[in-house]
Amino acid sequence: MRDGLVAAAVSVALGAGLAVLAGTAVARGTTAVLVGVAVVAVAAVAVGSRRDRWSGPADRVTLARTVLVGGCAGVVVLALGGDLPERSWWLVALAAPAALLDAVDGAVARRTGTSSPAGARLDMEVDAALLLVLSVAAGAALGWWVLAVGVMRYAFVLAGRGRPQLREPLPYSLARRVVAGVQAAALVVALVPPVPAALATAVVAVALALLLWSFGRDVVALERRRR
Repeated sequence: MRDGLVAAAVSVALGAGLAVLAGTAVARGTTAVLVGVAVVAVAAVAVGSRRDRWSGPADRVTLARTVLVGGCAGVVVLALGGDLPERSWWLVALAAPAALLDAVDGAVARRTGTSSPAGARLDMEVDAALLLVLSVAAGAALGWWVLAVGVMRYAFVLAGRGRPQLREPLPYSLARRVVAGVQAAALVVALVPPVPAALATAVVAVALALLLWSFGRDVVALERRRR
């Protein structure tokens, strides 16, 4: 509860600060704050609802990432409202450390001996949320096809409701981890203001092709295992 409340408080302060600096209207600024806090609240509830009611150092790193993701979501709300450009340094300043910290929480969990399936799931969902938020911003600037990067994970989960074999666990894959990291890196690069739109589009297109290959490979493997 303490970790979740601290993360929520920092998220409120971050969102409010962004809204004030952007000079946005009160209603839109409030919406941006609420969206960012909602992202943090979902993660905090996921930690607080664990059977052992315990969060470790890796969870705190993940919650810190969630605060950054919530900040990104708030910036996207302000951008969609016209208060900020879709490709802004503010968004990059929050998204870059959120992406880089993806390699930290797992390492902290292993070093402290606190790895758990619940922690791994939380980490994965934060990754998915970051991609979704960044794909919305990039989609507004480059074309809404970019949303495919952000919704791919959720489409896979939805498909699993109708195909039980898609819900089976997958073995660890370095290639899958690398492709996931490429998505975040590509979206961050595409959102850097000085990067030409044509180059940003090409970078995201390559990342999306890799993502389609990765998900396609997993779907084929799970279907074959079922048969």
